[in-house]
Amino acid sequence: MGKTLGVGIIGCGNISTTYLKLAPLFKGIEMRACADANPAAAELRAGEYGIVAQSVDQLLANDDIDIVVNLTIPDAHFMVTKRILSSGKHAYSEKPLVLSLGEGLELKKLADERGLKVGCAPDTFLGGAHQLARRAIDEGKVGRITSGTCHVMSHGMEHWHPNPDFFFKPGGGPILDLGPYYIANLINLIGPVKRVAALTSMATPTRTITSELRKGEVIPVETPTTIQALLEFVNGATITLSASWDVWAHRHDNMELYGTEGSLFLPDPNFFGGDVLIGLPGKKKIKPLKGWKHPFGVPNQKHPQGAMANYRTAGLADMAAAIIEGRDMRCSIERALHGVDVMLSILRSGEEKRFVDIETSCTRPEALDIGEAKALLRK
Repeated sequence: MGKTLGVGIIGCGNISTTYLKLAPLFKGIEMRACADANPAAAELRAGEYGIVAQSVDQLLANDDIDIVVNLTIPDAHFMVTKRILSSGKHAYSEKPLVLSLGEGLELKKLADERGLKVGCAPDTFLGGAHQLARRAIDEGKVGRITSGTCHVMSHGMEHWHPNPDFFFKPGGGPILDLGPYYIANLINLIGPVKRVAALTSMATPTRTITSELRKGEVIPVETPTTIQALLEFVNGATITLSASWDVWAHRHDNMELYGTEGSLFLPDPNFFGGDVLIGLPGKKKIKPLKGWKHPFGVPNQKHPQGAMANYRTAGLADMAAAIIEGRDMRCSIERALHGVDVMLSILRSGEEKRFVDIETSCTRPEALDIGEAKALLRK
């Protein structure tokens, strides 16, 4: 793949640094410009990473930009992505893609009419750990997946985020903020969801910010912060998903999948790496699943908790390759839209106290093997 697509960013908040730092790892994409409603924020990022700061209108009219990455707050995702497509450029959005199914369908219609592509985070399911689990499932190492559990629980974002307000508004909450990582990985591993049921609640009507600058400020909670959901997949598997920001401590694994011939234990799908464990009949111990060294599982960053594999923008690079090669992208709008449908249906079920059928469907993304992952990376 010799061609390179120019990339621009709209939204220069915290997450933009991740994209700007990691994009140079990959072939086929080059960060060229950024924009923000606050021009000073765009100027800061541009100076840090050697790209051009522009207004949103200038960026959307920039002929050097092929794909625009939408890193605005969730409530703005729909309108910004619509503007990107209307300007004739491909769009890649941070999660969640939109906050309503109707908005997502409108974006898909617009993209199809204009011959454009829409991609969406998360791309962590492309990580070495989750692709190893995918290979084990595809090879039948644990038989057919019949059930499982997922847990994503903590005590929220007000303890560290400088401006945590949007996490507790409609469009935030643990399902729409962290759920995409779990739903995307379940689609990768099992396939589409058929129907859901859920109980939802919030422990307190307000939160007190304890991070600096706004320490002591009280903000309202306007969306459920504890969700207990049941997902029935098209293939018959049933998965329980517990997502909460009302938990101080717990001892649940992030993701466990139970098959007819064994069990898999997966690390946090919010990250690319980690150990995948397997338990088989007749074996007394649960052991690490070995067999390959996937490029997107290799630690490449140092953090206080230790070395970590971080390859965010892999989905963007795969999108660029898909555009150039004329193939399906793994972080496609169809899968992102199905994920949104599942998450919104979970919240709706909590409100209406009933099972909710999922309106959309999708295929599993193509697995990303070692050779294909290496092909996305610069030498």
